[in-house]
Amino acid sequence: MSNPVKQAAEAARSRGSEVMGTAKTVKSDSVAVANDFLHTPFMRAALPFINGGISGMVATTVVQPVDMIKVRIQLAGEGKAGGPKPTPLSVTREILASGKALDLYTGLSAGLLRQAVYTTARLGFFDTFMGSLTSRAKAKGQSVGFAERATAGLAAGGLAAMIGNPADLALIRMQSDGLKPIAERKNYKSVIDALVSIAKSEGVGALWAGATPTVVRAMALNFGQLAFFSEAKAQLKARTTWSTNAQTLSASAIAGFFASFFSLPFDFVKTRLQKQQKGPDGKLPYAGTADCFAKVAKQEGLMRFYRGFGTYYVRIAPHA
Repeated sequence: MSNPVKQAAEAARSRGSEVMGTAKTVKSDSVAVANDFLHTPFMRAALPFINGGISGMVATTVVQPVDMIKVRIQLAGEGKAGGPKPTPLSVTREILASGKALDLYTGLSAGLLRQAVYTTARLGFFDTFMGSLTSRAKAKGQSVGFAERATAGLAAGGLAAMIGNPADLALIRMQSDGLKPIAERKNYKSVIDALVSIAKSEGVGALWAGATPTVVRAMALNFGQLAFFSEAKAQLKARTTWSTNAQTLSASAIAGFFASFFSLPFDFVKTRLQKQQKGPDGKLPYAGTADCFAKVAKQEGLMRFYRGFGTYYVRIAPHA
């Protein structure tokens, strides 16, 4: 009896080994197929855009309340030089007192769409431009310099901002809607509802309102964010023995500061232009970018352009 049992056990072990071997082969084949797919020319070109979009959408979900507060601070005291100075805490209290905690996430759908479009294009273009510049520099036995990084950042930011302006406009309209008298509020249900409503009532061209400061803001933001991030990380790698994570976080903090400094005045004007709508007389408060800069400087003072710098930095740094 022992021999048949022993033979059966060995046969079972043999079959088990064959099954395990087959499973490992299938698994390795699956991994190989996945790797081959990721390394196809299409996916190699698409991955920077996909990674950029996903990272931007995750960052937006985290900082959306900060963005909401930033917009309300920029719109406070419009046309007045004095008056109470809003703080992040006072604005947060005001929002919570008038509604509920989720009101801080007003416009999240527009923010996510904006990142899906804008950040996907921005980081994708930047990575593509940097790839071309790096290849060209290597062929000449050189390395990519700060000027090339800055040029790539400016071009990527400007192109992406023009594409993403409608979603950006919808975001500002949704976030500023709560400042209007209840009878005048649009109460947008989603970003699609906002875009359709604006296009119907103001025309499709209105979706690109504030496009000029949006593009300039994006170029300034990218100049500070991407160029300074790359440069800071390169310098930290060469001059410190910090871990990769420490270098990345430090470079992000540095890049976030310069991005905020260069872009906040244009972000301020962009918010004012995208929020504005025609009054009872059929006229807009601001005729354009230059008019908005001039009126704010005259009526509210030059430092108004940098109101809420700390809040803006907190919003920008996680994106960096």
